[in-house]
Order: sequence, then structure tokens, then C-alpha cells
Amino acid sequence: MKEAKVIKRYQNRKLYDTHESSYVTLDEIAKMIRAGEDVRVIDNKTKNDITASTLTQLLYESERKAKSQPSVNLLKAIIRSGDGSFSGFIQDRLKTELASIEAEAAAATSASVSSAPTMNQ
Repeated sequence: MKEAKVIKRYQNRKLYDTHESSYVTLDEIAKMIRAGEDVRVIDNKTKNDITASTLTQLLYESERKAKSQPSVNLLKAIIRSGDGSFSGFIQDRLKTELASIEAEAAAATSASVSSAPTMNQ
């Protein structure tokens, strides 16, 4: 398995690719991820893994630059759901969708079992 590319974030908020020995931008990190690279972002001072917050910032910047913005109703739904985070919203939606799929599958299974011909001996 390929080792994750380590990006260090310095106090001046610059991002440094330790494999390429060069500074990178959020856009360049997005390109790495789109290309299938595994990326970890580490705070150089604290050594904490800040990958999730960096990727959240990347998503925010992408949305800010996008030609179309999410609807206000969608943003309100995200804030209202669960803990008000986007990941909480996605998790709630996935749980709801999976429960719906499971219910449909169970209904289809019971319908096919009850309509199956019986053997009379």
C-alpha cells in the first residue's frame, strides 16, 4: 500500500509538500486527491493531524468559487440536522436512505416469498 503524502502546515498557514519539497496550494492538494493520492496534513508546530479541517477548508473554498451556490434551503437543512455539520447531515441522510432501502428489500422479499407457488403433495 502506498504511503500517504505528508503536507506540513506552518504557522504562516503555508502548506509544504514534504515529498516534492515545495509549497503547495489548496487547489494543488485537491488535484492530488482527485488523482487518487492519499494526503495527510500535519500541523508543523503541534504535529497534530489536521487533514479533516484542511479538506473542509478546501471544500469551503471550492464552494465559494463555484458558479452555482447551494440553495439556502439546503444550507438551512444542514444546520438543522443532527449537530449542524455537513458530515452530520450526510450521515443522517445516509441512515435514512439505508433504512428505506432495507425496508423496500424486506417488503420485496416477503412479497416474493408469499407469492411463491407451494408444493402440494
